[in-house]
Amino acid sequence: MVSKKRLMATLATSVALAGAGYVTVNQVVPQVSIQQTVKASAINDYIAANNIKPVSIQNEEGTFDQWFGYANGVGKPIGVVVHETATPGASARNEVTYFNREWRNAQTYVHAFVDANETINIHNTDYGVWGAGHTANNNYVQVELCEVNTTDEFARSVSNDAYYIASKLIQYNLPFTPGVTVVSHDDISKMYGETNHNDPVGYFNNWGYSMSQLNELIGQYYNNLKNSGSVDGGGDSSTNGGGDSNNNTGDKDVIGVTQVNNPNGSYVPIYMFNEDTGLPEKQTVRALANNTPWAVAETKTFDGHVYYRVSVKEWVMDTYSQYSAF
Repeated sequence: MVSKKRLMATLATSVALAGAGYVTVNQVVPQVSIQQTVKASAINDYIAANNIKPVSIQNEEGTFDQWFGYANGVGKPIGVVVHETATPGASARNEVTYFNREWRNAQTYVHAFVDANETINIHNTDYGVWGAGHTANNNYVQVELCEVNTTDEFARSVSNDAYYIASKLIQYNLPFTPGVTVVSHDDISKMYGETNHNDPVGYFNNWGYSMSQLNELIGQYYNNLKNSGSVDGGGDSSTNGGGDSNNNTGDKDVIGVTQVNNPNGSYVPIYMFNEDTGLPEKQTVRALANNTPWAVAETKTFDGHVYYRVSVKEWVMDTYSQYSAF
């Protein structure tokens, strides 16, 4: 949960819905009768039994203009913080609309919002945001899970959340270590004492769910993505929508898309060109997930290879790319 969010929950819901072109609706709570019959393990079992697949990650640059690197440097987060919005009934798009307009007043912003139908990344995860206090802001990618109303929606939303988190761990070549590289806002409050929020614990409790169950799902997706490039371990695209369209280039206009894959490894290496020598240097702390599409803002040729720029200063080699120009 982002700072000051609860104080503005009712306003956030109504304003965001209206601003996104929706009618304002009354706030709702999860269905009590369903909550009482759902146990923690049942949600993950429900996801498996119904072959629920996470949706593609939508990447779009928001309005947050505070560009600061992490404590270890640009593109070097140490993990992911899991939040929940505390605004019942507001969708990921509603939240994106609201915070893109109000972050200066609210003094909060996160990287992404997730609900049952969408995962929307609104700030380049190479850079920090304002979501959980100074220390966390300078060290973690931060994602907000939206509050939903039915068991099916909850299952789909946590599947989407788990996929986003696993994808980010792989993108930054981080291990999956619950309590270290994956932490809740509640964990952050206890670790650093800079906030007093305990999300998503209370919201998860409403559904008979827990961080340990979310971590079980994240671990499953993480291992399958690393081993096969697929959340279900099948090797093919396993997201609804056929994969993400990742645009961390820093450019609103892109020239094409490249599908990346390393048939000889569990991830795709990325390169940065040394500003002094002009030589490409393989990065040791970051990589791209296999079988993922990335927006391309620029190409260059060096030593017989074409390189595609997929982030502000990062490039992928043609050896691992299938490029399609717009």
